[in-house]
Amino acid sequence: MDASGLIVQLLNGLAGTSSLFLVAAGLSLIFGVTRIINFAHGSLYMLGIYIAYSLTSWLGATALGFWGSLIAAGLMVAALGVLIEIFLLRRIYRAPELFQLLATFALVLIASDAAHWFWGPEDLLGMQAPGLEGAVSVLGRMFPTYNIFLMVVGPLVLLLLWWLLNRTRWGTFVRAATQDKEMLGALGVNQAWLFTGVFALGSFLVGLGGALELPNEPASLGLDMRIIGDAFAVVVVGGMGSITGAFLAALLITEMKAICIWLGTVHIAGLQIEFSQLTMVVEFLIMVLVLVFRPWGLLGREQAASRNSAPIEAPIRRAGPFLKVAACLLLALLLAVPLLENDYPYLMILMQDALIAVLFAASLHFITGPAGMHTFGHAAYFGLGAYAAALLVLKTGLPMEATLVLAPLVTAFGALVYGWFCVRLSGIYLAMLTLAFAQITWSVVFQWDSFTGGSNGLIGLWPPDWLGSAQAYYYFTLVIVAGSVLVLRRLLFSPFGYAMRAGRDSALRSDAIGIHVKRTQWLAFIIAGLFAGLAGVLYVYSKGSVSPEELHISKSIDGLVMVLLGGVQSLLGPIVGAFSYTLLHDYVVGITSYWKALFGLVILLLVLLFPQGIAGFFSTFSSYWQKSRAGKVGNTGGRS
Repeated sequence: MDASGLIVQLLNGLAGTSSLFLVAAGLSLIFGVTRIINFAHGSLYMLGIYIAYSLTSWLGATALGFWGSLIAAGLMVAALGVLIEIFLLRRIYRAPELFQLLATFALVLIASDAAHWFWGPEDLLGMQAPGLEGAVSVLGRMFPTYNIFLMVVGPLVLLLLWWLLNRTRWGTFVRAATQDKEMLGALGVNQAWLFTGVFALGSFLVGLGGALELPNEPASLGLDMRIIGDAFAVVVVGGMGSITGAFLAALLITEMKAICIWLGTVHIAGLQIEFSQLTMVVEFLIMVLVLVFRPWGLLGREQAASRNSAPIEAPIRRAGPFLKVAACLLLALLLAVPLLENDYPYLMILMQDALIAVLFAASLHFITGPAGMHTFGHAAYFGLGAYAAALLVLKTGLPMEATLVLAPLVTAFGALVYGWFCVRLSGIYLAMLTLAFAQITWSVVFQWDSFTGGSNGLIGLWPPDWLGSAQAYYYFTLVIVAGSVLVLRRLLFSPFGYAMRAGRDSALRSDAIGIHVKRTQWLAFIIAGLFAGLAGVLYVYSKGSVSPEELHISKSIDGLVMVLLGGVQSLLGPIVGAFSYTLLHDYVVGITSYWKALFGLVILLLVLLFPQGIAGFFSTFSSYWQKSRAGKVGNTGGRS
C-alpha cells in the first residue's frame, strides 16, 4: 500500500460519485415530491445504459454522435418515465406506500425481460468516448482521461439542480410540494403536471447517469437490482429530498469503497481482514451508522424521519362462521393433496413450497399490517433460520428435532439485536434500515466460505428417518405451518395484539394510556423474526440445501409481494397471497421463457383491480353484500 495508489483510488471514487449522484438525485426528487418509493428507478438506469449502447453503435463514430447519443438516451428514458407516471403512478398516488412499491417492482420484472428480449443476455461493452480514450499519469500511475470528465459532471449537475430548484418558479413549486402538496394544490398549482415534470427530470438524470457509465461498465441484465440498493442508501444517508445531501452521501460511499479497495487484505495481530470484500456492503454499513445516530440523514429534516407513516386501519374482526367453514375446507383439501400424488406427482411439492411461503408471509404480515412497521429485509430472518439449522446439523451433529427449536431461537436473537435499532425509526427510514441489516447479513454469509460455504451454500440436509418419505414431511410441514398461523392469529387478539395495533394507529395516545409503544414493537419484531426463521428451517429440510439467495433482497421482495397481493389489512391476506404467488409464479414460469414480464403484467393488473389485495377485495365485497342484505331485510320488515 502506497500513497500514490490511495490517491488514484480516491480519484476513481470521485469519478464514481457522479454517476451514483445522478441516480440518487433523480430518486430523491421523485420521492420528495410524489412520495413514491420507485423501485423501478434501477431499471431506468439499466435502460439508459442499454439505449446509449445502441445509439452510440449507430451514431457514435464522431464526438457529436457519441455525446448526442448519451443525451438522447437520457431524454428517451425521461419520455419513458413520463409514460410510467401518467398511465400507472397517477392511479396509485393515494395508495399505501407498499402498494406503490409492488407496482414499481412489477415494472422491474417487465423492464428486465424487455431488455433481455431486445438486447439479449450477453454483456455489451460500449465504445470509448471520442477524444477521451487515453490516460494521464498521476504520481506514476495511469488514470483514465474519461474519469476526469466524470469528476466534473457531478458538481456541475449539482450546481444546475441547485439553480433550478432555488432560482426558478418551477423549482419553488417543487420545494413547496415537498412541504405540503395539499396547500400547493389549494393555491391553484396543477399538481398532476408538476409531478409529471419531476418524474421526467428524475428519469432523465438516472438515464443520463447510466449512459455516462457506458465507457466504463458494460450494459448487462441485473444492473437494475445492483444500482437500486446503492441509490436508496445514498438518498437515505443524505436525507430524503436533499439534493446536496445526496451528493455528499454519494461522495462518502464511493470514497469509502475506494479506500477499502486500496487497503485490500490487511494482517492485524495475526488476523487476516479482507477490506476489499467490504465494497459489497460499505454503503449499508454507512446507512446503519447514519440512521442510528441521525435518523433523518446528513442533511434531512428531523420531522420527516420521526413521522409515522402507517395509516389508521379498520379493526380486525374475529373469524365468522363462513370463514371458519372456508378454513376447514382449505385444510381438508391440503390434507388430501398426497392422495393425488399418482395423478399429479408435482402437486405435493408445489403445495409444500406454498405452505412454507404462507408461514414466511404470515410472519411478515404480522409486523407490516397490524404493527405498521414496513420492512424491506425480512429475508434476513428466513435465511438466518435456514443457515442456523444447517450449521447446527453439519457442525454439531444435532438432530432435526433440536434444530427445529434452536434455529428459530437464533433467529429471534438476531431480530432482537436488529429490532433494537429498527423500532427507533418509522416509514421509509425503518424500511431502509431493515434493508441495510439484511444486506449486511447476506454479505457475511456470501463471503464466509469456510463457515457458511460462501456462494455455494450448504448441502446434504435431509429430514430424519421418521420423516423420510415425501408424504410424511408434507404433513409435518402442514401441521407446523397451520399451528404457527393460528398462534400468530391468537396473538393479534390478545392484549399484546391490541396494544400493537394501538401503537400503529396512534403512538401518542398509546403512550398516554400507558402502552410502551417501542417495547411492544420490539417484541413484535422478535416474534415475526422467530416465525420467519421457523419457515427457513422447514425450507432447508424440504430442499436439502441452503444458499445465500435465501437472504437476498429478492427474497424480501417476494414476501412483500405475497402480503400485498393478499391484502395487508386482512388476516387472510398472507395465506391468499402466498398461495396465489406460488401457484402463479409456477404457472407463468412454465409457459414462457419471458416469465418475468408476464408475471409483472399480472401483478400490475392485480394492483390496479384489487388495490386492497385479493383477500381485502373479497372481504370488502362480503361486508357490502351483508350490509345490502341487512338493508333489504330491514326495509321488508318496515313495510310489513
